[in-house]
Amino acid sequence: MAAGVAVAGVAISGTPASLSGDELATYSAVTRSLGGLWLLVQNIDGHFLPYYLFMHFWTLLGDAEWWLRLPSALILGVAAGFLADLGRRLHSTRAGLLGTALFAVLPSVSYHGANARPYAFAAAAAVISAWALHRLVEAPTVRRACWYAVGVALLGCTHLFSVLVLPAQLLAAAWLLPRRELLTRVLPAMAVGCLPMAVLGLVGWGERHAISWIKPHGPDVLLKFPKMVAGSPVLGPVLFALAAAGVVILLRRAADRPLGALLGGWLVFPPVLLLLVSALLTPAYVDRYLFVAAPALALAGGITLAAVHDLFRSGVLIPRLVTWTVVMIAAILGMPEQLDYRQHNGHYDDFPGAVRVVQAKARKRDAILYGQSWLRTGFGYYGGNDLPDDVLRVGTARGKAFEYPERSDVAGALKGRTRVWIVWRGTKQSGLTGSKFPQVEAVRAAGFRLSSAWHSAELPGLTVALFSRTVPNSS
Repeated sequence: MAAGVAVAGVAISGTPASLSGDELATYSAVTRSLGGLWLLVQNIDGHFLPYYLFMHFWTLLGDAEWWLRLPSALILGVAAGFLADLGRRLHSTRAGLLGTALFAVLPSVSYHGANARPYAFAAAAAVISAWALHRLVEAPTVRRACWYAVGVALLGCTHLFSVLVLPAQLLAAAWLLPRRELLTRVLPAMAVGCLPMAVLGLVGWGERHAISWIKPHGPDVLLKFPKMVAGSPVLGPVLFALAAAGVVILLRRAADRPLGALLGGWLVFPPVLLLLVSALLTPAYVDRYLFVAAPALALAGGITLAAVHDLFRSGVLIPRLVTWTVVMIAAILGMPEQLDYRQHNGHYDDFPGAVRVVQAKARKRDAILYGQSWLRTGFGYYGGNDLPDDVLRVGTARGKAFEYPERSDVAGALKGRTRVWIVWRGTKQSGLTGSKFPQVEAVRAAGFRLSSAWHSAELPGLTVALFSRTVPNSS
């Protein structure tokens, strides 16, 4: 319990970062009526329906940044508690505690624990399902099989690609159990648990246009996996090497080999299988989809540290100093990313900063345009009604997508205006050169010229540009 509270506290503490574009999609979805949410998921994000339903009722109590992100922090606290007990079951109590400590200091845990998206829930479901499988293997009763089915169902209800951990669980179960128990307990429970995933998977396949932005990747992208699963380019490879040693430690003993296969497969199968899906079906390899492997990374590292402690247990103080010093070093190696995630633009979008730029210099009768219409959600969230006139908007984002309906005659909308703000997600160059955002070209064609431009520090970030003209267009 204490471990879970600690992880939840680390994840949510001191995080003033602006909501990201993805989090604003969550906000847009869950603040609709149930009918509006149902209309949305029939066109996009249908596989997130369980998460959106939960968050819909959660936001009935509030929609502040911290409140939107609190469920992710709490569920990672729950995951930490189960991870500690899973480590005890696989190796020792010390391994569970050390693995949970490593989990707590991962920058990726801090990021997803303060992220209003379902990835923290996916990681927690992976831990819970592995824990339930171990209990089922210990005593293959119908009741424990039912609990394992629930754990597998949670996987599919959080994020479709979280089920990529199941091959590792199946491999371990096949290694540990007689064929009869495997066929009558584990496989039926897994099949029942996969039913929600099958339904949501069909929905997701029908809405695969929503991930058309994902680019194909080659096998070389796997080299970046340690960095992304840990959330740190320095800590990631170090901890991955430590985790690999933990898997080897389990594989060396015949009795522990199935458990080594469980942890090793949990760590390796998700990125490899996701890359295979991307090559055979549709590009889908995105770093955050693989956060589900982070608990395995931490727990395998904890097993290595526990084995080191046991190796030198002739002493009392020295082994404890060595193992917990490694945890402290891991925390220090990840500190730059921990601090970065807690910056105002730590989630790679600085909506409050962009809003402040506009509000600080806005004048009466100014207009504002958006390069991507969904940006209105962020500006409305942080700026409220204290913004220039939104002259293109003709409706709300309450239909089948996150975008807003707009009028197309920019020149007509700007009639009588002398200044117009344009906001887009991307660098200054992406909007000011070329024709990526037609609003910019239309504003220039209407006689406006660039007066100033501001860009947030991160990439692609947000750009706010002010255009003005001397004489209002009265035509």
